[in-house]
Amino acid sequence: MKIPFVDLKLQYESLKNELDNAIQQVMDDCAFIGTASNKYVKAFEDQFAQFLGAKFCMGCANGTDALEIALKALGVGPGDEVIVPALSWIATSESVSTVGATPVFVDIEPDYYTINPELIEAKITSATKAIIPVHLYGHPAAMDKIMPIARKYDLKVIEDCAQAHGAEINGQKVGTIGDVGTFSFFPGKNLGAYGDAGGIVTNLPDIMTRCKMISQHGQLDKKHIHFIEGRNSRMDGIQAAVLSVKLPYLNQWTEKRIEHANHYSRILSDKVNTPRTRNNCKHVFHLYVIESDKRDALSAKLSQENIANAIQYPTALPFLDAYQKRGFTPLDFPIASEITQKILSLPIFPELTNQQVEFISATIG
Repeated sequence: MKIPFVDLKLQYESLKNELDNAIQQVMDDCAFIGTASNKYVKAFEDQFAQFLGAKFCMGCANGTDALEIALKALGVGPGDEVIVPALSWIATSESVSTVGATPVFVDIEPDYYTINPELIEAKITSATKAIIPVHLYGHPAAMDKIMPIARKYDLKVIEDCAQAHGAEINGQKVGTIGDVGTFSFFPGKNLGAYGDAGGIVTNLPDIMTRCKMISQHGQLDKKHIHFIEGRNSRMDGIQAAVLSVKLPYLNQWTEKRIEHANHYSRILSDKVNTPRTRNNCKHVFHLYVIESDKRDALSAKLSQENIANAIQYPTALPFLDAYQKRGFTPLDFPIASEITQKILSLPIFPELTNQQVEFISATIG
């Protein structure tokens, strides 16, 4: 039995007629570029804002751009520091450096892999401007503890929701708790486009206005009127149309992910460390991540049985070559350092079958 890590073709085939028709409409209208007049982009922005319970949403080119634009819109730049978790994709810290600020790493919680709020205050200095909690693997960061810290020190909060579409804390969707929420719609995400795409959400009108200006060369509604120097980062019409087709299915896809995760955990809980979920959280399982002291052997065994698997992420951010000059050691981030030697991601996607989950689990032993 060959099992992929994610099966985008199977998802496409289940929605083929809807997706083909939506793409054809964009082609017929030649509505390719995501300007303010693109009805497909506007429709998705409105739909996604409503889905999250946010006042404003803006599409952009990708999730990394979303982070960079949000940072700039909040006034983060050279000389500033931004607190980020030690475990994430490099886009989280890279975006901070790209706007001229310095990422300040904080170790993670062992059970949930998200930034440890108990360690944040010790990293705050007079230069600290913002915090970027990452809702990693689909599990929300401890926003109920992070937000009071941010307000105490007058810090901005950007939620990195690239892996957490529809995740919740006390019934509130992530992305709407901090000042700004950023999303990636990379094809493999829980809500994925058919190319690169990203989004920014906020309840703050001034911040959304600034995000729009930054993303369109400093323009707003009129061409050739540039209020600031910006950049080019727009969601195109085809990606917006694809996302509008998929969004109504997201809740049921999420429930299937949760169902598969629970099935895995029932079988595997006495064999490996399985994911945990806080009582007040909804984990949307972008990834199903186990821990094993024999991770590499287990990965090889799965691969031998044609079961795709992955390590997200094999190296904690502070230990990447990009940050080598800062001289971090494992003692600086002991949890992230230890966990990256044990974590392994198993296949999880809505179209996965119970038979496949059981085969994967049986292969683990």
